[in-house]
Amino acid sequence: MDLTILYRGPLASCDYDCPYCPFAKRRDSRAQLTADRAALERFAAWAAAQRGDRLSLLFTPWGEGLVRSWYRRALVELSRLPHIRRVAIQTNLSCRTDWLAAADLDTLALWCTYHPGQTPYDRFLAKCHDLAAGGVRHSVGVVGLPEHLEHARRLRAELPERVYLWINAAEGHTYTDAEAAEWTALDPLFPYSRHPHRSAGLPCRTGESVISVDGEGTVRRCHFVRAELGNLYDGSYRRALRPRACPLAVCDCHIGYVHLETLPLYDVFAGGVLERIPASAPPRSTAGGDPGRVVIGMPSSPP
Repeated sequence: MDLTILYRGPLASCDYDCPYCPFAKRRDSRAQLTADRAALERFAAWAAAQRGDRLSLLFTPWGEGLVRSWYRRALVELSRLPHIRRVAIQTNLSCRTDWLAAADLDTLALWCTYHPGQTPYDRFLAKCHDLAAGGVRHSVGVVGLPEHLEHARRLRAELPERVYLWINAAEGHTYTDAEAAEWTALDPLFPYSRHPHRSAGLPCRTGESVISVDGEGTVRRCHFVRAELGNLYDGSYRRALRPRACPLAVCDCHIGYVHLETLPLYDVFAGGVLERIPASAPPRSTAGGDPGRVVIGMPSSPP
């Protein structure tokens, strides 16, 4: 089968401390890091052995994975396997980038987030240019808080044109049309992030061709629905894979709503769903960010 897996192990430590970050905040002990390494290596070994399936893998750690050698090694090794269609990770890009030279860059990709105040802008931008020069597939993004707007504008002006800059609506933040227009001028796909998507009862690929896996191998349909479908390592999850409607009222995270069948995002991000790279560069918004302007495939009102 073609199966997409979002993996999130027990790692929760991060070298940043963003006040808006919803992720866990802790200092992992040596024992916790050892457990995370063992869990990741078990998952990577399982994925490597699934020669009868085609897998797409996205690592979505609570903390920052690429500062840990076992995440870098797993990404490189998995990228070289013929049955792995894509292996990607969400990262703040604080790690060095020279390890990417050992990866298959047709398979590996990075989902990078810039966090103003946590790292010097020039350092982050230099790493983005290193990725672009090295042919590493990557997207770059910013959380859409008012104090981040000028940083995002500068990024859009100084990143290579072909690099997609995404904007995440800040959790709990309501945008006026004028504010949304400013963000849409930078990311024409921002309207998908602006409002939570009504999802109750709607068909979603999660639980059928997309699953979430934790460090114990427990399989769920996605990170946001706690009902268990079985375990990855005993194979019990496979009997549970089938079409399912979403049981939640709304879905407000990109790694969730991108899989809703009622949205056109598999076409918008064809070939780049996991790393959040559109199939073609989204048309730029007007300079004034006219909120009435509708980009093809984009919602003009909250879906």
